[in-house]
Amino acid sequence: MVGKTILITGASSGLGAEMARQFAALGHDLALCARRTDRLEALRAEIAAAHPGRRVEVRALDVDDHDAVFEVFRAFRADLGGIDRVVVNAGISKGVRLGTGGFDVNRRTARTDFVGALAQTEAALEIFRDQRTGHLVMISSMAAMRGMPGSATTYAASKAGVAHLAEGVRADVHGSGIKVSVIYPGYIRSEMNERVKNAPFIVSTQKGVAAIVEAVEKERPRARVPAWPWVPVGFALRHLPLPLARRLMG
Repeated sequence: MVGKTILITGASSGLGAEMARQFAALGHDLALCARRTDRLEALRAEIAAAHPGRRVEVRALDVDDHDAVFEVFRAFRADLGGIDRVVVNAGISKGVRLGTGGFDVNRRTARTDFVGALAQTEAALEIFRDQRTGHLVMISSMAAMRGMPGSATTYAASKAGVAHLAEGVRADVHGSGIKVSVIYPGYIRSEMNERVKNAPFIVSTQKGVAAIVEAVEKERPRARVPAWPWVPVGFALRHLPLPLARRLMG
């Protein structure tokens, strides 16, 4: 297998950090960015110790700073001589039930999870169109399968927007050298949900990310991961009548 150069946002913890470890183990070089550079440096040292042949570049990035997204992506391309794959992963999961005074929280989630993803997508495609090749990977969520109630409403809507953004890009670049994958993770243990005690079917970070990495390596256009139980659950969420779907949503 020929190693690629992979840019991952939100790489300082959780799914992003574990993707970095697993992609490095597969022989890929990495461009890692996040707000917490101390964690990025620690991750770079960890990967260097485990895989001395891997190149790992790190930069600070807050995806809510849209100008910085373009600057960091361009700088990584200059540093590494090109970017083969961009994983749009950075995001947050805060939320408040709509109409209960939590607009500022919901606005922040929508801004980070959708507008931030839009900025990352624009910056990635700027590089890929110039190179005439590349693989865009958008990390959505099983919450995007259907509108979610309560505190998850804005998060789910933002992740649905990410998925539709990916589908639109795929239609736009069809027939070119640019590939697009959208990944719908189910409950995977990470820093974002470490306080959640009763998430159904939750799997470890390592196992969940292994399913993500497998789908990405195969360049699958879309994947619900891990496949069990999220492929059938996703089908049910899309097609069940609302009263039944709401029970499934919890």
